[in-house]
Amino acid sequence: MMTKQSLKAETTETIMVHEHIDTVDALMAYYVAGSLPEPARVLVESHLQMKPDRRPLVRDLEFLAGQALEQTSEASLDDRDSRLARIFASAAPVEPKPLIATDKPSVFPRALRRLVGFDVDTVPWKTKLPGFKEYSIDIDGCEVSVMWIKPGRAMPAHTHKGMELTLILDGAFNDNRGRFGPGDISVADETIDHRPVAEKDRPCIAFSVLDAPIKLTGSFRQLIGDLIG
Repeated sequence: MMTKQSLKAETTETIMVHEHIDTVDALMAYYVAGSLPEPARVLVESHLQMKPDRRPLVRDLEFLAGQALEQTSEASLDDRDSRLARIFASAAPVEPKPLIATDKPSVFPRALRRLVGFDVDTVPWKTKLPGFKEYSIDIDGCEVSVMWIKPGRAMPAHTHKGMELTLILDGAFNDNRGRFGPGDISVADETIDHRPVAEKDRPCIAFSVLDAPIKLTGSFRQLIGDLIG
């Protein structure tokens, strides 16, 4: 069965790739428009669960979008048959993974748990670097990752070949833009060159969505030090 999201995925290109999202408010606007790829939509929904005070902005944007839609003139659908053929030939939407029952407070918001099928204590982590663990999958053309960074650990300096959205789930990190704590979203693209450092009091756990690989930067000496941890 085709869903609303799969219809949009077929008829629009991935916003993270083809539009410039440089602020969290801009990200909220695309969320309201329903034009984000599924992992980015889940990231925003998780952010709103962690920071319900952001929901009034979403309601305001929904109201403005509704007004704009009412004022839009009707338009005929060009090439109807080929459009329908592409829709019906598209892949089935990704089915959410069943939630794992637990009585403990959850670090992962419900939307994220439904996407990946895990909570923090059941993630099948893979150690990528000393003091850095990750679980990653590809969904809807995006690299989706859950990351665990030990207290005080610096990630290698890097920039981005595309868009990177990162939601902090627990702990915090600092970079040259400031501090990102639980519920905060970091929006980074090719204009951002940063070296996130987890705060020293607890691990930093984060959820990220990328539409293109990162590019390592910084001096060779610093890179070696960051890789060793």
